[in-house]
Amino acid sequence: MGIATMRQALMGVSGVPVTAYDENGEVEPQITAMVYRRVAAAGIHNIVAAGNTGEFYALTPQEIRRVHEAAVSGVENTAPVTAAIGRSLREAIGMAKDAAKIGASAVMSHQPVDPFAAPSAQIDYFCNLADASPLPLVAYVRADGFNVDDMVRLAGHGNISGIKFATPDLMLLSRAIAASDPAGALFVCGLAESWALSFTAAGARGFTSGLVNVAPQLSLAVHDALSKGDFAAARAIINRLEPFERMRTKFRNGANVTVVKEAVTHSGLDVGPVRVPGLPLLDQTDREELFRLLQGWEAAGDIHGLGDLRPSR
Repeated sequence: MGIATMRQALMGVSGVPVTAYDENGEVEPQITAMVYRRVAAAGIHNIVAAGNTGEFYALTPQEIRRVHEAAVSGVENTAPVTAAIGRSLREAIGMAKDAAKIGASAVMSHQPVDPFAAPSAQIDYFCNLADASPLPLVAYVRADGFNVDDMVRLAGHGNISGIKFATPDLMLLSRAIAASDPAGALFVCGLAESWALSFTAAGARGFTSGLVNVAPQLSLAVHDALSKGDFAAARAIINRLEPFERMRTKFRNGANVTVVKEAVTHSGLDVGPVRVPGLPLLDQTDREELFRLLQGWEAAGDIHGLGDLRPSR
């Protein structure tokens, strides 16, 4: 897939499916592929394989490859598959080349988590990776400390299709967009639906989503409203999904994936608990709150085909 086509996909919703585990805690490729198939069938524009909602950092490199394979198999060419990569630069380059062989459309590089990483050198990491990648790269910018020149340099790289901007620094975002070549990399909201309205107002296009695992119709409705410039409609939808997103932020985001996986499991597709250090399972109070919310969405017609949403644990 070319850079221009990938940028077009990034202007939509980039869904990040969960990774399913079997009863022994191993990656379950068939159920994982089913999760990807369900998200793609809903019409999500770009599918991110082994992103943060897919527990990238809890997976070994071999497991990441299995998730990439399951994603390509499940999506079946109905949408671009952006394979998440990362760790050391050499490992990330190897993952990018492997993703191309598997049949991915692009790669997304998680930001390095090295405690001694310098901001400008992290931009070097992304650029060096983009130089070596046979696929277009999405750079996942999550930390603070970058400046406008850093963002402009990143956006100007010829093989970087997008910048997943995942910090709430809207001043940096708006200044970076204004200073960058409009023909360069697309700035995408990396903080999901809750921030999509503010990011769109600042000049970003498209957003990432873990909600698509459960309620892709709501994600697409937010995107449709923003595409039309109907901020009031987008805000009304975001307000309805806010309790779900707020629940995910509990324990400093330690429950982020947990909420999504429990919702998916209770929709009829058992994807197993979250691996530590994420919160493995919700407590009974939070679980009951989650299922009341999902039942309300189902009653309102916001989600379809999720089966019996009563707690089973």
